[in-house]
Amino acid sequence: MIPRVHQQGERTLGLLIYLFGPGTHEEHIDPHLVASFDGLAPDPGRDPRATLKDLQRLLDQPLHAVDEHQRPAKHVWHCSVRAASDDRLLSGEEWADIARRVVAATGIDPDGDDAGCRWAAVRHAHDHIHIIATLIREDGHSPNHHRSGQRAQAACRLIEADYGLHRVEPGDGTAARRSTSAERHKAKRQGKARTSREELRETVRRAVAGAASENEFFDRLASAGLLIRTRVAPSGDLLGYTVALPGDRNGKGEPIWFPGAKLAPDLSLPRIRERLNSGAEDAALGPREDVGASGRSGAISPAEALRRAAAAAWDAIPRLDAGGDGAAAAQIAAAGEVLDALAKTSAAVTRQELREAAGVFERACRSHVRAQHHQARAVRRAARDLIYGGPALGRGEDGAATAMAIDTMIFLVLAAAHWHAERQHAQQAAAAHQAAEHLRTAYRAASTTPMKSLRDRGRRLPGTTLARHAATVRQAVPELAEGLLTESGWPALAATLTDAEASGGDPAALLTRAARRRELDSADSVSDVLVWRLRRLADLPAAAPSLPTPEADTPSAAPRPAEPSARHAPRRPGGHST
Repeated sequence: MIPRVHQQGERTLGLLIYLFGPGTHEEHIDPHLVASFDGLAPDPGRDPRATLKDLQRLLDQPLHAVDEHQRPAKHVWHCSVRAASDDRLLSGEEWADIARRVVAATGIDPDGDDAGCRWAAVRHAHDHIHIIATLIREDGHSPNHHRSGQRAQAACRLIEADYGLHRVEPGDGTAARRSTSAERHKAKRQGKARTSREELRETVRRAVAGAASENEFFDRLASAGLLIRTRVAPSGDLLGYTVALPGDRNGKGEPIWFPGAKLAPDLSLPRIRERLNSGAEDAALGPREDVGASGRSGAISPAEALRRAAAAAWDAIPRLDAGGDGAAAAQIAAAGEVLDALAKTSAAVTRQELREAAGVFERACRSHVRAQHHQARAVRRAARDLIYGGPALGRGEDGAATAMAIDTMIFLVLAAAHWHAERQHAQQAAAAHQAAEHLRTAYRAASTTPMKSLRDRGRRLPGTTLARHAATVRQAVPELAEGLLTESGWPALAATLTDAEASGGDPAALLTRAARRRELDSADSVSDVLVWRLRRLADLPAAAPSLPTPEADTPSAAPRPAEPSARHAPRRPGGHST
C-alpha cells in the first residue's frame, strides 16, 4: 500500500472538482465519500442534494474562523493511498478505516483529539482513495503534520500487516521520483510503454556509465538525441543541467524540461561530478588497447571488454565486505554503470533482460551511505571499456564472453543485495534480488550455445582424460567433487580443464582459486560457474575451440558415474540459475 502526500494547495474547491469529476481520461468511476472527520459530511457523489460547494464550505470553516494573516498560504493537504495491484478488493468500510488511520498517524486528525483538522476521503476507483484536509485545526492552531509523508508510510506498513495486504518494503527517501499520474496517462495516450521521465532517466544513466569528464557526459546526451539546457553562473561555472525529449512538449509547444535531480537523486550535476572526478585521469583516454586473450592489438573488442567487465566484477565482490561502507557503496554504484553499459551494447538475445536488470538495480545504487567513488575506478573503467568496445554480436567469442560477464555480474548483484540487507536497506536489497532474476534470464539466453559447444567437446574427450580431470576435481575441491561430477555441466568443466592444461596452466591450482569464493553457494550449476571462472583465470577464449579428434586408444564417451545415493545427491541451492 503506497501513500503519497502531494504538494499543498490553496483551492479546496478545485481539488474537489477533480476528485468528484470524471478524471482526465474518464478513469474516475462512482466517486463518493468513504469517510470524513465527523462521519456526517455531505457526499456530492451519492447525495443528489449535496454539492461540492457544500463540502468545500464545511471543510474550510475553521479557516475562516481565524484572522486572515494567521491562515496558511496553502491550506489544502492532499494524500492519496493506493493498494498494490495484487491486493484483494477492499470494501468501503475498510477504506474508511484506512483513511482514519492515515490522518491520525500524519497529525491531521490524531486519535482522541477533538480539535483535529477537518478532512474527507474520496474513493473514485477500486484500488485507491484520496484524502483532502484543511490545515487549520478546530482550535485555530496549525496541525503538527511535519514529515507527514514518512508518517503515512509507517502507518501503511502496519495497515498492510493488519489487512493481509502486499507488504511494501520501507523506503529511506533515496528513491527516484515516480512519474506523476498525468505523465503516465500521457504516455498511455501516446502508446508509449514508459513516461518521458523514465526514458530520460535511463538515457542519462547510460550517459554517466564509464564517462570520465563533463564534456564526455554531455556529448553522450547529445548523441542520444536529447535536448540539453545548462545553467551557468556569472563566473562561467556550470551549475546544473536540464534535459528534454525532442517530441515531448507542453500545451504551448515548448519542450518539457527535467533537471537531473528530478530524474534521480544521483543524477544531479554535483552527484555526477563526484563520479567523474574519481576518474579524472581517464578523461583524456579512449579505449584501452586490446592485449587480452585474443592476442591482438588495436581498439578493444567487444569480447575483450566483456572479459574485463567480468574480471572487474569478480574483484569487486570481496570489497563489499572488506573495503568499508563508502567503498562498498561505490562498488555497487559502479556495478550499476556496468549493467547500463551491458544493456546498451548487448546483442538482441539478452538486451531486454539486461535493460530490465539495469533499470531495477538503479534503486540498489542509492542509499544514505555516501559512495567513495575513487574506490571503484576499476569497475567504472570496465563500464567505459564496454561502451568503447561497441555492440557485441551475441555469437562466437562475443556470445561466450557475454555469458561470462553476466554470470559474474549475478554474483556481484547478489553480494550487493546481501550488503544492503545487513544494513536494513530493504528496498535496495529487494531491487538487487529482482535485478539478479533478470540477469539469470539473460544468462540462460547467452549461455545456451557456448555451453553446448563446451559440453560437446567434453563428451568427446578420452576416458583417460576424463578420469584424470575427475581426480583433479577430487583433489582440488573435495567438498564439491561429488556434485560436480554428477552435474550435466561436468563435460563442459572437463573441456575447460583440458584447455587450461594445454595452455600451460595448473588445473588443480586454477580450480582451487576459482572455487575459493563463498558466492558459489548461490549457484544452481556450480560447474557452469567454475567454467567461466577458469576460462577467465587461465586467459582462455570464452568460446570453445574446434572439436578435437578423439584419441584412438580410448573410448570417446564420458563414463557415467554411479548414481549418487540420497546422502550424496548434488546440492541444488536456490539462487543463480543457468
